Amino acid sequence: MSVELITFLFFGSLLFFLLLGVPLAFVLGGISIIFLFFSMGPVSFYIVASKFWESMTSFTLIAIPLYVFMAMLLERSGVAHALYRMMHLWFGGMRGGLAIGTVAICAIFAAMSGISGAAVVTMGTIALPRMLERGYDTKLSLGAINAGGGWGILIPPSIPMVLYAMISEVSVGRLFASGIGPGILLFVLVTIYIAVRAWLQPSIAPALPPEERGDWKEKLDSLKAVLLPIMIVVMVLGAIFGGLATPTEAAAIGVFGAMIAAAMNKQLSVEVMRVSAMATLRLTALIMWILFAAHAFSTAYSTLGAHEFIQDLMALIPGGKWGALAFMIFVLFLLGMVLDPVGIMLITLPVFLPVIDAHGFDPIWFGVIFIIMMEIGYMTPPFGFNLFYIKGVAPPHVGMGEIYRSVIPYVIVTLIGVLLIIMFPDIALYFPNLFFGKG
Repeated sequence: MSVELITFLFFGSLLFFLLLGVPLAFVLGGISIIFLFFSMGPVSFYIVASKFWESMTSFTLIAIPLYVFMAMLLERSGVAHALYRMMHLWFGGMRGGLAIGTVAICAIFAAMSGISGAAVVTMGTIALPRMLERGYDTKLSLGAINAGGGWGILIPPSIPMVLYAMISEVSVGRLFASGIGPGILLFVLVTIYIAVRAWLQPSIAPALPPEERGDWKEKLDSLKAVLLPIMIVVMVLGAIFGGLATPTEAAAIGVFGAMIAAAMNKQLSVEVMRVSAMATLRLTALIMWILFAAHAFSTAYSTLGAHEFIQDLMALIPGGKWGALAFMIFVLFLLGMVLDPVGIMLITLPVFLPVIDAHGFDPIWFGVIFIIMMEIGYMTPPFGFNLFYIKGVAPPHVGMGEIYRSVIPYVIVTLIGVLLIIMFPDIALYFPNLFFGKG
């Protein structure tokens, strides 16, 4: 059987069963086993089992449940309410201030946790009703929370970055550091967009009346709210970038910091620990099964010889290395509309990484672009996770169509950020080179 036909059947089967609604882990694992068995016989089972064992013995994997547990504790710690009160007092007096303050809190949450949903659910619950009550445009408010929530996988620590580092065999610490510059860039771009819209259309994001802005004593007292988040960020990122701990060890430090934050806000209890642990178990089990199945998929993909075919096919794309990069970004954008970001990563990276290497691109730099495209996938319809997170906490009158439309300008702003990172690679590479030296 020709490699072209194998490739068509392999990926055609993948898309067919995904469209039928079969869970991703079963699709990846099942297709891999079937194709390997008919091409290599029973020995293929040993190949897949060896890949599973190799994955299970990875020290880096321990970071995933720890970062998830840290995020779950922070979601229940009461930190977000204090942060929102601070933002309300300091930013509410300017047009668009509540929306800008909300994305600022999302950035802080991103620096404390490694997942996207925590900030979206928390800000959707706390900030969205208050913005709507004060006359903010619904789509502007929804889009701000969706966009800011996605930074949880870009600004370190980040669970998808841990997975990317595992698959690409790059330094987790360098990859974490590479997310700082792009995270700041996207925050600035989104802030500029909200501020310009509020300036041009004052009615969609009015300033708070003077009686709600608080006096200087209230404002200064509210700054205490940022002490706990700063403590957690310094504990986690300081330990990594200071060379005191690996990213996995720093995840344990982050869990300890989250427990301190919950205790200081009088939210630490056996029930909170139990609920957070159960949520962590469910999410981690989901990630691990997809990871193991994707390893089987990539093993089958390489063994069947389709890998070289895809590389040769991408070499035919016009525009040289930049054409190949544009094609990969386009593929990620399309897949982000219909597939789980972790699944996209584990399906596409075995194809993309050799191409990136062949064209001489920095895998750390490409990793940042890849993660941002996954972030866009979280907020693009029809199946973006953040869309469903925010629908679950939005007021009943907010329809799914309105949520879908709200993300369009924020997706465009984020794509502008991707273009700037492509044009100026040091946006992503400055901090890794600063903390770890040039790689």
